[in-house]
Amino acid sequence: MPQYHQLGAVPHKRHTQFRKPDGGLYSEQLFSTEGFSNDYSLLYHVHPPTQIIKTGTPVEVQPQIAEEKMLRHRSFEGFNIQPAADYLASRVPVLVNNDVHISLAAPQQSLADYFYKNADADELLFVHQGSGTLHTQYGKLPFAFGDYLCIPRGTIYQIQFDGADNRLFIVESFSPIRFPKRYLSKYGQLLEHAPFCERDIRTPKDLGTHDTKGEFLIQTKKRGVLYPLHYGTHPFDVVGWDGCCYPYAFSIHDFEPITGRVHQPPPVHQTFEAHNFVVCSFVPRKYDYHPQAIPAPYNHSNIDSDEVLYYVDGDFMSRKNVTRGMITLHPAGIPHGPHPGAVEKSIGKEETGELAVMVDTFHPLMLTKQALEIENEGYTMSWAE
Repeated sequence: MPQYHQLGAVPHKRHTQFRKPDGGLYSEQLFSTEGFSNDYSLLYHVHPPTQIIKTGTPVEVQPQIAEEKMLRHRSFEGFNIQPAADYLASRVPVLVNNDVHISLAAPQQSLADYFYKNADADELLFVHQGSGTLHTQYGKLPFAFGDYLCIPRGTIYQIQFDGADNRLFIVESFSPIRFPKRYLSKYGQLLEHAPFCERDIRTPKDLGTHDTKGEFLIQTKKRGVLYPLHYGTHPFDVVGWDGCCYPYAFSIHDFEPITGRVHQPPPVHQTFEAHNFVVCSFVPRKYDYHPQAIPAPYNHSNIDSDEVLYYVDGDFMSRKNVTRGMITLHPAGIPHGPHPGAVEKSIGKEETGELAVMVDTFHPLMLTKQALEIENEGYTMSWAE
């Protein structure tokens, strides 16, 4: 996140004395996801952020792999994931590899009794249903349908939902999630040709400093294990921070589609990138305007990447029997394209109202046990005329 941002009170110079009204020192914390070699923020706590007073029994949460190798198109009914009251219990991994874990979640209750920290991965939460507020030590981020919440690894957070009917599509990245390099100047500003700009990025507001002692449980995930760590002070005791590493929100509705006279390739929809995968946003847009244009996407060979498409809303003219929350997996090694009849049907259409999130991975994905439980049987043969 290259934008510099400041919230609350910070000293004039970093790593210098910054005192409380009573004369004591605030506790400075450097927060970075790549050591001292990349973007970082400096946070100033009322109390040191290191005061562990108790530890609990670790719990294994590593995804259970059902199929490590396969070569056929797959489809899954994402909304068949059953709702669960607890936020962490509701998170269900479906497709995973060493670079990224893709999960679904249907939490019914806010995360209020404990805090959560993913010490392994940046998290990209796409809000399919529901609204609320993401609470972190950086402040508050209100969210609603269509928002991406980008949360750097190590961020302590709670989620407050406005209701019980919530659906999330979650991407966990074991490398930092960035904006595509081709959208950025050499100094980190989003360029004129980018499909969004800094005005579209929503930063945390209202620190709401909690100067509270007691016992505060932070469920911390590391290498597939959840560690219950109890701290003696509230983790949101920050009086100010500044820097370039922090959570932010970006709405898919603010993504401005790039169109042309003929069909544009998927990279024009790219929104984020990480090591060995990209995330794209398909949004309502005008179709191609060449007089002989074919709006439906052409058949293409997946040789170097697995393609995951998460269907959010609208009409998808290239696929049959699409439902909200459906996931399709088109693995590397075999071509795919529009279903039979979709090409002719698309000719003459002027626009689409589709909304979807795509994840392309450059290493193969594995299927979890939970993925097989929500699979649409027969999808592989759905191209047969």
